[in-house]
Amino acid sequence: MVNENMEFEVIVRQWLDNVRLRVKESSYVKYNNLVRNHILPQLGSVKAGQMTTAVVEAFVQDKLSGGNLRGEALSGKTVKDILTLLKEICRYASYWDVEFPCHFELIRLKNCDSQIHILERQEQRKLERFLMSDESLTKTGVLLSLYMGLRLGEVCALKKENIINKEELLQVRFTMQRIQDVKMSGGRKTKIIVTEPKSSCSRRDIPIPFFLQERLKTLEKSPENAYVLTGTADKFIEPRTMENIFKRYLRECRMNEINYHALRHTFATRCIEEGFDIKSLSEILGHANVNITLNRYVHSSMEQKRKHMDRLCVSP
Repeated sequence: MVNENMEFEVIVRQWLDNVRLRVKESSYVKYNNLVRNHILPQLGSVKAGQMTTAVVEAFVQDKLSGGNLRGEALSGKTVKDILTLLKEICRYASYWDVEFPCHFELIRLKNCDSQIHILERQEQRKLERFLMSDESLTKTGVLLSLYMGLRLGEVCALKKENIINKEELLQVRFTMQRIQDVKMSGGRKTKIIVTEPKSSCSRRDIPIPFFLQERLKTLEKSPENAYVLTGTADKFIEPRTMENIFKRYLRECRMNEINYHALRHTFATRCIEEGFDIKSLSEILGHANVNITLNRYVHSSMEQKRKHMDRLCVSP
């Protein structure tokens, strides 16, 4: 085995330098955090020849049982992301004649899909009445997610110039997020970035429902480069703030707290219930393929399940 005595930390840092040139800043920050907080503390000093399946599996189990900085269990999704990163680093190492005796295909994780709350129709109507009670632009933003499936970052980055009234289309061209500023000492400072969506499929044009066309007319006097959520070009609302605004709306509606992303899941579920073909829905959501739409974003509500069950009857 070539370079079997090389420490894992050496190849990890080489990989980070390499990947920084190839991925978006937000992706690099995510990778860097996983490396710094989880991979290097436990695996950094392990020699290449000692990186066996048993060593990696023990590392994974440790992360599932108490692997975050407070000694609490990491989520299944985070551990899955770490394992994927390890595979990529080891694949990169092979180009430098560094081989690891780990068989990643033998390390399996349980399905880690989290339970997403989907608004029942009664809940949705209650929220709709509240959102339609005035022409607040932040309420308009929530409606864009509930009726067009926009992600939180996409709503925050949306500008008036992305609303094509003549063609009744909304263009998704950018997304906003807060990330760590790796240039700052210790990486403790954060900054807001506006970038293109996470994939080419996320860059899309969506027909605007008629009632939202009317509502968006409140932006007529705003400059073309104004943010939809504020109506001005020099002020925006970042995702974390918008999430808190949404939670306040739920409290005012006396509804249980849900994640903002549940609006997108609710939109997808309602579309299927209304007979949307899956290909059209997948493109509206900005997915690479229909399997992502079916497996992650289409849920059956209890109301829909009851409707199906009521169709069953005893044969005469």
